[in-house]
Order: sequence, then structure tokens, then C-alpha cells
Amino acid sequence: MSENEINITRRGLMLVLSSPSGAGKTTLSRRLLDSDPEITMSVSATTRRPRPGEVHGKDYYFLSTEDFGIMRNKDEFLESAKVFDNYYGTPRTPVDEALKAGRDVLFDIDWQGTQQLMENAEGDLVKVFVLPPSAYELERRLKARAQDSDEVVARRMEEASEEISHYSEYDYIIVNDDVDNTFRELQAILHAERLKLKRQTGLSNFVKRLRDAL
Repeated sequence: MSENEINITRRGLMLVLSSPSGAGKTTLSRRLLDSDPEITMSVSATTRRPRPGEVHGKDYYFLSTEDFGIMRNKDEFLESAKVFDNYYGTPRTPVDEALKAGRDVLFDIDWQGTQQLMENAEGDLVKVFVLPPSAYELERRLKARAQDSDEVVARRMEEASEEISHYSEYDYIIVNDDVDNTFRELQAILHAERLKLKRQTGLSNFVKRLRDAL
């Protein structure tokens, strides 16, 4: 049996990246999606207004508060939460279909959403929390991206302490001091989790064929 013939079916995983706003999870998410064809981004539903350039169905599903509530009442979200005066939620069906097809799904969500995912799909979860190297650096990054007013930056800094307090609920903690090194650490986590026995659903058949050929 040559290496080119090895194709062990596996179940996809749900990779959660959480951090305070400005700690770098969005940058890490984009790099992972650009470099790894086996992982796709979870598309969330939200009640906030679209930002310039955002596309419905690609960046988010933009819903009215009423429609969001209907989906939530029908248990059509894996998780949902209110963040900065808007509602966010992850539709259940697309994620289930991806996992069954052996594709990984990346989640850029906060600790509230992660807790709900633990209740609904803990066996598929890999939870990573990204910490900033310091409070000073976190504030510098928030101001440097020039997307928010001083008042919003101040509010995000206040929220950061609460978010960081939930670090112990995660499987892995990485400190984003150098983005290249942090990205390599994230890749290593993903690679190791893909190799776990419980995810390799086709391993028993592979081993049987291997033993039969011995």
C-alpha cells in the first residue's frame, strides 16, 4: 500500500477561536482559512446592520430581530448571544453537514457562544483562547485599526477583563505576542486534533485492510 492510496475518512471538528476584541483572533482566522483548504468559516446570523462590503450569506446572514427570534425558538441555532446590543447565532444545519462530510468549521465567537456549543456539540469542539501580551498592547491594537471611536475602545477594554476571566474553560491558551509564531501554534493544535482516534471514523477499515495484507 503506497502513501498515495491512504485516505482515512474522518469526522470534521469545530475549531473555536475566542479572545478579547483586538487580541488577534480575526487575523489568525483569516490566515488559517487562506492556508488550509480543509477548514471553512462558520457563517453566523446577526441582527446588526451590514458594514460596507459585507455580503448576505457570505459574511453573515443579516436578519431582523423578529426573524432571529423565530429561528432561536425553533432551536435552529447551535449557539446564540447578545453582543454589543446585537444578536448573533450559528445556524445548526450547515455545520452538521460539514462535519459529516469531513470538513472542519471555524468559529470566531466569544465565551458565551462557546459555552452553548459545549452544551450542544462538546464532542466535536476544540476550544482555543487567544490572549494579548499585555493590556497596553491590546489598547494599542484597538486604536491602531481606527475602526472604533474612543468611547467604543474604552468599552471594549472594559469587556476584555470579563472575557479573559473565562480562559480556563478552553482546551488551549495561546498568547499572541508574535502573530507568525502564534499562527504556527494554532496550526499545530489543529493538526494534532485531526489525528485523534475519535475523529478518524474510517480508521478501523484502514487497519483491517492493513492487517489482511500482512
